[in-house]
Amino acid sequence: MASIALIPEVAALSSGRQLIRIPPEIDVPVTNRVRSLIDAAEFRRLARISQLGLVSLVYPAALHTRFEHSLGVYRLALVYLRQLSNDSRFAATVCPEEAEVFIAAALLHDLGHWPFCHPIEDLHLPSVPTHELFANSFLLEGEVADILRDEWNIRPRDVVSLLSEKPAHNASRVLGSILSGPIDIDKMDYLFRDSLHAGVPYGRHFDQHRLLGSLCLNAAGDGLAIRDKGKTAAELMVFARYVMFSEVYWHHAVRAATAMLQRAFYLLHGLLELDSLFRSTEEPMMAEMLRVAGDGPAGELLSGLFGPSRRLYKRLMQMSFLEDRELYYRLARRPYPWLVACAEQFTALCSTALGRVIAPHEILFDAPPVAREVQFDVEIHFAKEGCYRTLDEASPVVRTLATEQFDDYVKRVRIFAHRRVIDKLRGLGKLRTLLAEAIDRTE
Repeated sequence: MASIALIPEVAALSSGRQLIRIPPEIDVPVTNRVRSLIDAAEFRRLARISQLGLVSLVYPAALHTRFEHSLGVYRLALVYLRQLSNDSRFAATVCPEEAEVFIAAALLHDLGHWPFCHPIEDLHLPSVPTHELFANSFLLEGEVADILRDEWNIRPRDVVSLLSEKPAHNASRVLGSILSGPIDIDKMDYLFRDSLHAGVPYGRHFDQHRLLGSLCLNAAGDGLAIRDKGKTAAELMVFARYVMFSEVYWHHAVRAATAMLQRAFYLLHGLLELDSLFRSTEEPMMAEMLRVAGDGPAGELLSGLFGPSRRLYKRLMQMSFLEDRELYYRLARRPYPWLVACAEQFTALCSTALGRVIAPHEILFDAPPVAREVQFDVEIHFAKEGCYRTLDEASPVVRTLATEQFDDYVKRVRIFAHRRVIDKLRGLGKLRTLLAEAIDRTE
């Protein structure tokens, strides 16, 4: 039986030939069939879609692309396979043909992303597909699909199944947990890469090599686990993720920009041709949205983000799980249309209190979305004791940061206001009373 270690891409990890260099000084092995995929137009568009989108308005060097991230994830897929191929249970569960589908899926996992994808998906609008569903149009037909069939001898449907469908057997469950799970290749790359490009250290404070060296299968043999020597590295990865959300992804100015983009898209989405818009890259998408928005409210919001001057809204109020808990719970995880309606009620009440008109788009609510972040739940194999325990059982750090509602501690409810009204609003002195009334009116 052929070995996973003999798959051309896995073997190329040690060959030193046909390499692409990505930061920080990482060599990514590229075989001819990998080259065909990354040269395809559908994949090349990822080179013009930034990984972090609006984060660069706050961290100006965070301009790395989904193309770079995809190469990083693909390389980690090879490293995971090389490590796990030494595990007899993994080798008995996953055959080389299934591992090749996994390699292709790892490389193509972000193919369905469009610019500013996650903030737009968080609106949960009926007309907006998930990026996983949108990827199917790239994977099931066209150049990428032809390359998978002709050069990889892979059915495109098998890649789609691994990326977005419920796994049907142990091999797909194991490989699916490597693609999307507590210590998956996506998190392993984006935490490190986002931290590197943003210029902050937080996402790099965990020992990747130690974690990779401890990979094994869980007790049931249907998912990824780690040996006890990787416990500290896993704890540090949990903490790295927590701090990256707190200091980068949910930084207050990043969220101000996000609230502006979301409200603009919400105002415009019925006027946009979404299929062609989502197939475009960052610059054309910005230009089309600005064109359709014109001089209206959405145009003012978008101009503050993408125009010649950066004009982000300012923070007016902030509520968290620890402060103003009652108001936090009344606003967090509400459907976006409800949040807009509540913001408009609050704006009307503020207008009355100030004795001047504030436009509905001049006050924006930003709250944790309906869907929560996945919890960090991975098994640890304690070989000397001959047992498995979950990481949150073995670690008070993980129990606090992951099990006890990770989202509540890093995702705050914030209210942002246009610069021309922020000072007047701050002088009102009864904002929380008005906010409570606005919520009551919207219920």
